[in-house]
Amino acid sequence: MQMRSSDAQGGPPEAPTARPATRSLREVIDVTDDFSRAMAGSLSVNATDLDAMQHLIMAGPLSPSALAKRLGLSTAATTTAIDRLEALGHVHRTANPTDRRGVIVEASPASRARAMGMLMPMIGAIDTVLDEFSPAEQQAISSYLQRVVEVYRSHAERIS
Repeated sequence: MQMRSSDAQGGPPEAPTARPATRSLREVIDVTDDFSRAMAGSLSVNATDLDAMQHLIMAGPLSPSALAKRLGLSTAATTTAIDRLEALGHVHRTANPTDRRGVIVEASPASRARAMGMLMPMIGAIDTVLDEFSPAEQQAISSYLQRVVEVYRSHAERIS
């Protein structure tokens, strides 16, 4: 990847020239965002609420503070999101079985099924694309993507 030089007035450098795989990865990120917006719209929630639902579906029941930590939000903002999701029937609060003073939040079975009904066909179709590649190519793709995940995490830690 090469950096383009800055303009004649000494302005900031332009975006780096990316190779086709890097441009395709950027497109995957963009279309993933598009899919998430479509899914949020179908569930009548905003992006934050969808993110909360995804955590609850994947991790199972969480305390509001644990959910807040996963979302990177304050507990007050998380409580507001939980309130919205509860009003729509997407989640419910129950007493925390290990701490009677607290509650846990859980995705409702109907909302979990609805969300998974949108996700699983797409995940299956994406997985089927791998059938077009040899085992060695699949390993190369997996290695590349795992390294991309590591780079993203490293850069996220650096800027936070």
